Amino acid sequence: MPSETSTKNFDVVLIGAGIMSATLGTLINQLEPNWSIALFENLDQAGEESSSPWNNAGTGHSALCELNYSPAQPDGSVDPTKAIGINEQYQISRQFFSWAVRNQHASAPENFIHALPHMSFVIGQDHSKYLKTRYEAMRAQPLFSEMEFTEDLDTINEWTPLVARGRDASQKVAASRVVGGTDVDFGRLTKDLTDSLATSGAEVSYGHKVTGLRREGAGWQLTVKNNASGASFKVNAKFVFVGAGGGALPLLQKSGIDEIKGYGGFPVSGQFLRCTDDSISEQHNAKVYGQASVGAPPMSVPHLDTRFVGGKRSLMFGPYAGFSMNFLKSTGQLDLPLSIRPHNIIPMLAVAKDNMSLTTYLIKEVLKSRSKKDASLNEYYPEADGSKWELIHAGQRVQVIKKDKKKGGVLQFGTEVITSSDGSISGLLGASPGASTATPIMIGLLSRCFPKQFAGWEAKLKDIIPSYGVKLNENPQLLDEVTAETNKVLKLK
Repeated sequence: MPSETSTKNFDVVLIGAGIMSATLGTLINQLEPNWSIALFENLDQAGEESSSPWNNAGTGHSALCELNYSPAQPDGSVDPTKAIGINEQYQISRQFFSWAVRNQHASAPENFIHALPHMSFVIGQDHSKYLKTRYEAMRAQPLFSEMEFTEDLDTINEWTPLVARGRDASQKVAASRVVGGTDVDFGRLTKDLTDSLATSGAEVSYGHKVTGLRREGAGWQLTVKNNASGASFKVNAKFVFVGAGGGALPLLQKSGIDEIKGYGGFPVSGQFLRCTDDSISEQHNAKVYGQASVGAPPMSVPHLDTRFVGGKRSLMFGPYAGFSMNFLKSTGQLDLPLSIRPHNIIPMLAVAKDNMSLTTYLIKEVLKSRSKKDASLNEYYPEADGSKWELIHAGQRVQVIKKDKKKGGVLQFGTEVITSSDGSISGLLGASPGASTATPIMIGLLSRCFPKQFAGWEAKLKDIIPSYGVKLNENPQLLDEVTAETNKVLKLK
């Protein structure tokens, strides 16, 4: 690690050892192997905050079952455009995973990725009609051509028996399914990539918190605190990436760049019910997504998921949203008030005024008893015994608040990359589907921050991402070739 008595210079400094920093560091190391890289992580190992598999980031988002990416239009139709875009992004990530395995930057694929059907399940006549309309719109697209649909409870029982058994046969239900989905342990993948970075010469320092960030000539000077000793030291960098999850907003504010002005954050916490009883988990082999309640944020879409973590198969149901003023699980309740600045007060107040339904929803969620949480589980798993499920605290999410000319401010659900005008610093704000789309997000960041070098990197990027620069939904033959190759390397079939 860098000396604590002298200032050390790096070409690149990565703040936070999550999937974003691990992906970006790996790409830079391949594109410019002579560049010096340092990574600082506040916790004692990589992938323990937002990238942890128990902190919401393990679904392998690809818009196969997440209904909020393809909502009904006012005329009842369904526009698949956003879902196609997210799936295209995940295809890029899959190719990056495959390349990482082939080149020993990641461990055996069964350690972090598993084949798992993705399924949507809805209750009621109107919802069933919507799901069928969605299915018809989606299956016409090559990326979703394998999607199946049914309103038959016996078929749903074949797909996911826990969802069907014990359900009232007179209840109107519908489901769609894509067998070729995945479950990804982004925590394990992050650890693999970070370990590989360290082996390749990057200086990786755990238990080190970046507490200061200021301009230094054409680059940046960081103040870094060693949590164990309490000592602080300086580090200079030509380029800085802030991949600190909920901690990114405060650090970008400290940088003083104009581009962060007007941005605020709205923290949302979450809980899940988890079942580790093999006799139950072995009966369910799918990610089953429903529809969010009225007023609920997209990240609160209920889902009953099979998860593979550390070689163990488990089930998770939730999330149950809540409110906490800390931006990370490891930080304190002053995060939100300390993030308020003169330039973001108006956007934050505007969002508070325009999102009373969200506030009401969060209050109800916070007050929801365990019996009511179990009742929500029973809507998706009628025969569930709540005593076999433990309540766990998931990760913190900081939803982006940004300026808006008409409304004053808007609450944005998704990810947003903030980059300085000179490209010397960039950071990521927001949440889902972040982890699953880390690779294309980081490639986009490279193109913005290093425009002079980027054209010379594209050949190498195409080695890593065979479909680079091509829309797979518009090239079915290449889609088939890429899918077959990634499935083979990642052992998904």
